[in-house]
Amino acid sequence: MTTLTDRALLKLLAWLSPSFPVGAYAYSHGCEYAVERGQIFDYASAQSWTTFILEFGSGRIDADLFVATYRAVEQNDFDKFMQISTQADALKGTSELGLEARAQGQAFIDGVLRAWPDDKISMFSKLLKTHNIKPSYAVSVAVAAATSNIDLQAALAAYLHAFGANIVSAIVRLVPLGQTDGQKIIASLEPVIERSLAESLARCSDDLGSAAFGVDLMSMKHETQYSRLFRS
Repeated sequence: MTTLTDRALLKLLAWLSPSFPVGAYAYSHGCEYAVERGQIFDYASAQSWTTFILEFGSGRIDADLFVATYRAVEQNDFDKFMQISTQADALKGTSELGLEARAQGQAFIDGVLRAWPDDKISMFSKLLKTHNIKPSYAVSVAVAAATSNIDLQAALAAYLHAFGANIVSAIVRLVPLGQTDGQKIIASLEPVIERSLAESLARCSDDLGSAAFGVDLMSMKHETQYSRLFRS
């Protein structure tokens, strides 16, 4: 992996910090209903659920979208960028998973442009607005990373780690699990993230998809869950 400059590392740490205002704490990725149904109830089930989402669900899709977006931005391929941005929304299995991706994606771009003004990021943002497209979270982070010359592998690893950590955070609050168990799950995700990273970099850009129907079902049921804490 390419060594990051201090400035690039600081940007990644800021952009993917839990304190960055994208509202990540409000989304459980369907896990709230999975807890309600007894699918997630302890350390082992929480670890299994999070790993599955990263490897076969939205984590896989987001990793591929991230790589494709980064390369399109790097090459100034606007047609490819628009194609990816449109696909990103279509690939979300449920209304709430789409909301989760779009709301965070738009909030991320808005936050970056206010604190780290950049003409190229602004150009891509305006291009999306012209076509009335709200960017997926993975697409937004990839745009910012590519325009800031942050190494692709490092940026994607940071994104996947933040994605997994947010799911763990939601599960810790819902089950509930202890904070130590939450950190153990995050530690166990390291080889999963490494594997997902390597596979997404090598995979054909047209091989977009997931195999996490159970997660989609939980997300669908969450839309009508009577009592809930999360938006997804």
